[in-house]
Parts: sequence; C-alpha cells; structure tokens
Amino acid sequence: MNTESAICEWLAGQREAMTSLLREMVDIDSGSYNKPGIDAVGAAVERFLEGQGIPTERVPQSKHGDCIRALVGGAQPLGAASGNAQANIMLMGHRDTVFPDGEVERRPFTIKDGIAYGPGVADMKAGLVMNAFILAGFHKFGGAPGPLVGLFTGDEEIGSPEGRPVIEAEARRARVVFNSEPGRVSGNVVTGRKGGVFSAFRITGKAAHSGGNFSEGISAIEELARKIQALHALTDLERGITVNVGLVSGGQSVNTVAPWAEGQIDLRYVTSADRDEIMAKINDIIARASVPGTKAELTIRGEFLPLSQSPAAKRLFDLYVDSAAQTGFKTDGEFTGGCADSGFTAAQGTPTICAVGPVGGKAHSPDEFLMLDSLVPRAQACARAILRLDQAGL
Repeated sequence: MNTESAICEWLAGQREAMTSLLREMVDIDSGSYNKPGIDAVGAAVERFLEGQGIPTERVPQSKHGDCIRALVGGAQPLGAASGNAQANIMLMGHRDTVFPDGEVERRPFTIKDGIAYGPGVADMKAGLVMNAFILAGFHKFGGAPGPLVGLFTGDEEIGSPEGRPVIEAEARRARVVFNSEPGRVSGNVVTGRKGGVFSAFRITGKAAHSGGNFSEGISAIEELARKIQALHALTDLERGITVNVGLVSGGQSVNTVAPWAEGQIDLRYVTSADRDEIMAKINDIIARASVPGTKAELTIRGEFLPLSQSPAAKRLFDLYVDSAAQTGFKTDGEFTGGCADSGFTAAQGTPTICAVGPVGGKAHSPDEFLMLDSLVPRAQACARAILRLDQAGL
C-alpha cells in the first residue's frame, strides 16, 4: 500500500473520532472576545495532537486567543535557525466564533439526519478538526513533500488584530496555504474574497433637559442618524461595495438630549483602489458635522485584505480539483463577499486556497449546519493535494 492509500484509508476510519473532537470543540463558548473559551478550544486541539505524538507550541496573545502551531515532519519551532524557508506546507484555521457566551447552553452540538448543528460547527471548528486529523495522518505515515505547520488562531472573526502578524510571518515561511474555512454548500472552494474594514465612530454632543432646556442641547444621536444615512448611501452593489452600520448606541436618558452616540461600520470591497476611495469618503462623512456643535472621530478596529487568485494559486486550485475528483467528489471555485485570513497569506505572495474545509452553511446564524459526511472526503482531498504538490510545481 502506498502512502496516499494508507493516509486516505486511515482517514476513512476516523469519522467517529472526528465527530467526537468536533463535539468537544463546539460545546465550548469561544466568541472572539472570550479569550478563556478560545484558549480552551486550543487546549482541546493540543490534547489531540499531543496524543498523536505531534509537538505544539503557543504564541501568546494578550487580548484574544493564543495562536497554536503544530509541527510535523521537520517543521521548525519559532525562532529556530531553519533552512526550510518557503518550504512549509501550511494548514490554517481559527477557533473563535461570532456567538455570545451562553450560546452553547442554548443550543449545544446536536446531530439530526447526518447534519451537525451548534455554534461554530462549520465556521470553522470542523475545519480545525480536519486539519488536526490531516496532520495526524502525515505524522503517522509520512510522505509529505515538506514540513507541515498547522496554525490555529483565535481572532479571525474580528479581523485578526493580534493574529495577523503571526499569520503573515507563517505565510512567508510557507510554499502553499490551505485555509480550512467551510466548503460552500455547493461543494465548491473559495478562490476569491472581498476585503473588509471594521471601524467605529464616536460622536460628542451636549446634554440638556429635553423638556426644560431643549435648545441648549446638541444631539449626538441626531448626528448619528444623519451619518448613517450618508454612510449607507456609499453602498454600490454593482461594484461589490457595501457599507453597513451594524451596531449603534448612545444617549443618557429618554428625557435628555443625547450627549454621545457611536456606531460600528462594516465596509466590504473588491479591490484595494475601492478600499482607498470609500475609506476617504467615510472619513469625510465622519469629519463633517450635519448638526452644528457635534464632533466625531473614527477608529479602525480590524481589517481584512481581499483574496485574489495568482497564477500559482490557480495551479494549487487545479491540483485540489483533481485531488477531489480522485476522492470521489466534484468541486469548483467561487467568489464570496465574506472575508478571511486567507487574504493575509495571499498578500504575502504565498499560493493560497480557501474553504477546503468540510461542507456547511448558514454561518453566523442559529441555523448554522455541517454535513458530517463531508468530514472524511474533504480531509482526503486535502491530503492528496499535499502529496502531489511537487507534481504541480508548487
């Protein structure tokens, strides 16, 4: 039996173990600002990998989940002198979700008719499970055309404010990147993504009694409302540009002219030129006061880079499509408005393919689901692609 057959046959027998690890991870609240929860998911990853004899190391993060590196086949620890620059094969995924604390208690991991449900089940704890088992397969049987690094990060859902430098440094040491975001419901992988900017603006007005001294007040909430209208008018669906104020707050009491207000903005765009153009317009809207006497300031809190397909990434995609066909399923590439860490790795010039994880849908909603029968085939296809990198000239 050759190495490819051995790994794929072993993976074929791991569905129950994969599901068990997935259940453990999903049943831990791990919203992006819940560092203890994200690190608890990381501990589950570490226990599994270390139980397989795979060394791991943590890159501590002060506010968000630590980054975990798993090293297989000669991959070097951080800071070690290494002659394998540009040689590592990188498997990537994030442990944080968008859900608040208590979500697991409300709707824990469940299975119905072969479909799994629960917070983060597809986005993207199933991808973490897949990566962990791929690493275990190569550790057990060998055969990879280079060292493998599994990177498990903790703050992707908010733009990787702490994880980004770790991701970019790892990408610079890698020959290719497989990002195990969920496969699309169509079965496709992702070959292009929008970029995104998450920002917040705060408006200062002046408090006054809304009955006795109304004219002395300056309403920050009124200014907020006017700015929201101007910001939303920047949306241009034909160009793939969307601007959404998704969170607002403000005011002191119902009978007080609001002395403060704030909003949070999600910008999505396709090209870097679009980003610069729209951010300039956003800055102008925030700086310009429609309600005299108000002041406002804008803060960027997180940012994603767009993912576009380079010629080398196209070869990686073609290799994955062929590997999927050998595994028994058909896949293609598609573009999505969602952002991901894959934009950061692609920007380093590293051939990147995204959404090679198990198939799921309705992410970020209570209806999020995962097709359990995709766990093994997607792992096998990724393993086959890794084994054939040299043949593809990657």
